[in-house]
Amino acid sequence: MTTGAGFDLERLIATNASAAFNRLVGLEVISAGAGEVELRMPWRDDLTQYAGHLHAGVIAALLDTACGFAAASVVGSVTASHFSMNCLRPAMGHGFIAKGTLVRAGRRQIFARAELFAESEQGEASLVATGETVLVPLAG
Repeated sequence: MTTGAGFDLERLIATNASAAFNRLVGLEVISAGAGEVELRMPWRDDLTQYAGHLHAGVIAALLDTACGFAAASVVGSVTASHFSMNCLRPAMGHGFIAKGTLVRAGRRQIFARAELFAESEQGEASLVATGETVLVPLAG
């Protein structure tokens, strides 16, 4: 359930499917609404860097998308104006879960944060990165 002009789960799934990069990496919207979102991406050997763990560019994309979708679930269309991330440990696992949360939605700026978890084959999750995005609303 969303408030106001926000995107519901169905619209976020459609938005995700319309993004070529998200399709390329296999990103899936698991749940969304009321300023929160959960995304999933399977492990992909072709998305690693030289040391064999998930490339930081892909980590950034997962975190930024989770922030954007969390914000969109409340305010509708948004775009990022600033993004930062912290990599806490090498991102390796059977798959990845990105959880985004809306922090504050103002008229001109929207703040969101996200956490990226690596999942083992047994389903155990460990935090590998965090990110924050400042977004701006897009006109309807």
